[in-house]
Amino acid sequence: MKFLYVLLIFLPVAIIGNIVGFSAPMLFVFSSLAIIPLAGLMGKSTDVIACFCGQKIGGLLNATFGNATELIIAFVAMKEGLFDVVKASLAGSVIGNILLVLGMSMLVGGLKFKSQEFNRNTINITSSMLLLAVMGLAIPAIFTHTLPESSLTTTFEGLSVIVAILMLLVYLMQFVFSFGTHRHLYKETLTTDDEEKPSMKLSVAIGILIASTVCIAVLSEIFVGTVEPMAESVGLSKTFVGIILVPIIGNAAEHSSAIFMAYKNKMNAAVEIALGSSLQIILFVIPVLVLLSLCFTPMSIVFTPFELVSVAAAVIIADRVSSDGESNWLEGLQLVIVYLIIGAAFFFV
Repeated sequence: MKFLYVLLIFLPVAIIGNIVGFSAPMLFVFSSLAIIPLAGLMGKSTDVIACFCGQKIGGLLNATFGNATELIIAFVAMKEGLFDVVKASLAGSVIGNILLVLGMSMLVGGLKFKSQEFNRNTINITSSMLLLAVMGLAIPAIFTHTLPESSLTTTFEGLSVIVAILMLLVYLMQFVFSFGTHRHLYKETLTTDDEEKPSMKLSVAIGILIASTVCIAVLSEIFVGTVEPMAESVGLSKTFVGIILVPIIGNAAEHSSAIFMAYKNKMNAAVEIALGSSLQIILFVIPVLVLLSLCFTPMSIVFTPFELVSVAAAVIIADRVSSDGESNWLEGLQLVIVYLIIGAAFFFV
């Protein structure tokens, strides 16, 4: 992951380019390249802080900041009224984590090892939570899409708020389950975490976390402002940019970490990164954005039918592939192929 830090050179380039007046495609590329290493630094510093804080607080920190980059980008886009881009990027993050990240992890790990095992109990719990989360997204969408002339953005804010609050409640109860009542099921994962030693001082980690968060917030303003003009200039739809490009940029550091873990035969960590991140997006990031939108223009929790079907299909496939607690390169290739098919479909939207 260290090679990504070279891309930090694009941080001043993007800021200066925005002041000077670079074209939208150039600013999009420069800000994207700068966000990737900053997201990696944010994740690294969070891991270090978690080592000092212990398992319970550390788990909460990792969960909160695990998708901070996507949350910041989506929040800025939401303030600009780009609801379609926000929802597409969130759906794309879930699809990308489950199909692309998990698929590449299984593929890369499977090419080195004949088969790899992971904690089936914890993964099955995460998979069932994902299925529940998809139901939380499906019910408002089915309700809205079955009514005539309904708006996908501002109609039924009350239903969206209720669902968002309930999803956040389930998300919080997950910590009670994993760190309290059923901690024994996560024994393998927690032991692995305990063996990790901090790679920097706590004060340095906190400073890096604050600095990277501020920089990502600044770059997100530039990045979001270039999405529409960039898409128009290169002939791409906003949906494709939101569901494919934005999630890859925001999750690049996390993606590389999962694949690297699988290559080192730490498949349990790789699967947890992929599925756990998707769970955070649906049960934490989306509800938080819906509640924050009440301070601006209310955003519903309703996704388009194709987005919803793609997310549901990804979750069902992941549940099927991970249910046996083993993986191989063919299963990984299958997940990647499904992701490419979905990506090609969104390209023609």
